[in-house]
Amino acid sequence: MNEPGKIAVLDIGKTNAKVVVLDCATGQEIAERRMPNRVLSGPPYPHYDIEALWAFVLEALTAFARQPGFDAISITTHGASAVLLDDMGNLALPALDYEHQYPEETQEAYAALRPAFSETFSPALSGGLNIGAQLHYQKATFPTEFTRVRTILTYPQYWAWRLAGVAANEVTSLGCHTDLWRPREGAYSSLIDALGIRDFMAPVRSAFDALGPVLPEIAERIGLMKPVQVYCGIHDSNASLLPHLIGREPPFAVVSTGTWVVSFAVGGDLDHLDPERDTLANVDAYGRAVPSSRFMGGREFELLTAELGELPLEAALAALPAVIGKGVMLLPNIAAGSGPFPGHERQWINDKGASADERWAAACIYLALMTETCLHLIGAKGPILVEGPFASNAAYLRTLASLLGREVIALPGSTGTSQGAALLAGMPSVEAKKFARFEGSIHHLTDYKENWRRHISFPGRQEPG
Repeated sequence: MNEPGKIAVLDIGKTNAKVVVLDCATGQEIAERRMPNRVLSGPPYPHYDIEALWAFVLEALTAFARQPGFDAISITTHGASAVLLDDMGNLALPALDYEHQYPEETQEAYAALRPAFSETFSPALSGGLNIGAQLHYQKATFPTEFTRVRTILTYPQYWAWRLAGVAANEVTSLGCHTDLWRPREGAYSSLIDALGIRDFMAPVRSAFDALGPVLPEIAERIGLMKPVQVYCGIHDSNASLLPHLIGREPPFAVVSTGTWVVSFAVGGDLDHLDPERDTLANVDAYGRAVPSSRFMGGREFELLTAELGELPLEAALAALPAVIGKGVMLLPNIAAGSGPFPGHERQWINDKGASADERWAAACIYLALMTETCLHLIGAKGPILVEGPFASNAAYLRTLASLLGREVIALPGSTGTSQGAALLAGMPSVEAKKFARFEGSIHHLTDYKENWRRHISFPGRQEPG
């Protein structure tokens, strides 16, 4: 198979979807189209607008087939989503939005079914953040429709199936807090049989596998003049992790920032994870378990922007000393339902008379404190690599480096998901040319941190760090 010169990547995030083309010689995105990822309210429940996404993908690939062209297609999507197909390959049920909340009796019934954390290293999460909870809800609530299910696909592989006609599942999506996977053994969990769905699960393939060429009818529609291979695809946070696994020795940590802020402790172990605090095992593209933790930091940033206006970067950085001196604080959680401090609701402390710049400075400290907590909970060691939107936030980065007392390396620019997905299809690993290092200390930040934690500490539980 010839080495590709350009790779098209479908990159479907929870908030936005995009199709990009990357130049394999430079690793740079040379073409891009994007759209909001819309959730339809129903019926029968909130679900992704799959056909709108498909129309967008076809339109973008048609445009890119003409210019700049591409030689392969790879795929990355958000996690916590599965697609149910009938015997004709149509949706047996709509693709459920993972933020949908189920009735209490449904949640209780699922809690009695789900495996122990020691088996799956998957914590009990809200709504459908555990794919197992989604499948149980769909089967229990829509039994007639569920009898039509013949194939269950993880989300990146659904898009590969639409393009290449080959059904597959893949471990980065199966191992992403689904309750369906045993990371240590690399096999399905007991929940598969408890739900009675083993026969519906598509074969597990490597993220690096070429599943086949674009289907002839699709190739003709988008104007391909030669066979183009479609690669199996990968969960988006693991796509961000993949470039760092190539050529870097552990231990180190990666903080991938998007809608979710996901921290990975590469080279860590699973023995000290706390399921009550949104720590878990992810599974990387090579099938290895990686201690991980998360909070919905990107969504929280969006909510703060709606409240405070756009982040004034320089002004927020300059306001850090005053905010620390005054003890202006933001407490978790802005976005409920995830993160290391469950059950807490957002609260401002000492904010009377605070300016918008000072509130933003306090918010950046809050995001850094949440990240530092997540890193300590997974025993992260070595340098910290921050990529995605937060890698351009100097107030956040400087505070994080000061809290950790070690180097933070910021990789601004792309989220890294598209680059990671392109590596699956044969793009060479290209070392980031743009990065910034943050070290040093911010005066009185330790006292600020201790005070912040006193406001939110769990009774009888030692906080890490």
